[in-house]
Amino acid sequence: MSDPHDHATRAYYDAFSARYEAERRPHRPGGYHALVDDLEIELVHRYGRGTDVLECGAGTGLLLERIARFARTATGIDLSPGMLQVARGRGLDVREASVTAIPFPDASFDVVCSFKVLAHVREIERAMAEMVRVTRPGGVVLAELYNPMSLRGLAKRLGPAGAVSETRKESEVYTRFDAPWAVRRLLPPGVTLETARGVRIVTPAAAAMRVPGLRWVLRKVERGLADTPAAIFAGFYVAVLRKGE
Repeated sequence: MSDPHDHATRAYYDAFSARYEAERRPHRPGGYHALVDDLEIELVHRYGRGTDVLECGAGTGLLLERIARFARTATGIDLSPGMLQVARGRGLDVREASVTAIPFPDASFDVVCSFKVLAHVREIERAMAEMVRVTRPGGVVLAELYNPMSLRGLAKRLGPAGAVSETRKESEVYTRFDAPWAVRRLLPPGVTLETARGVRIVTPAAAAMRVPGLRWVLRKVERGLADTPAAIFAGFYVAVLRKGE
């Protein structure tokens, strides 16, 4: 791929791949990332059980591996060869590709999901259109956006950039924040915003999940608020989009 933005993003995640799972399952099953992953997977399960599911931005396959347990088929794409190498080691069906040029025919999947990926895509309308294109009529697209109206959004904009490797920081990759009320402007024709799920609504920082008592409270509150109007304040706003018949 010749797109310079794709090239920069690929290099960033190749560098990230070596330590991507350091704070994630199975190393910290009760921590912050486990909570975020669980809330995302529950949503995929709600719409994708027994269906054909595509994950755009599958990374090392942590979520795709779980999706494969309940979907009829589970397929993933990602820009990063480093990430994909780990995913293939898990025996997953993945290929190198961009969400702006998905290498599958029209109407190939019942559910297409993308978590923590669209925030790093400049041509987000094109990415949305591609995700919808490969979704079957009546199917669902789960599109997660970084929300500026959130504690996480505030921390990311005002705080220092975190390190993802010995030589790279988060600030090196393009990152966008899209408010929940702007979602409809990003959609191609024939798609409706059916509902949304909020992920990380009240958790002030990932470190809060390392406090045993507080961790239990935060998990309970996050689950209770995820599918309520409070989702508008979530750090990760997951739009549930329905493709017309």
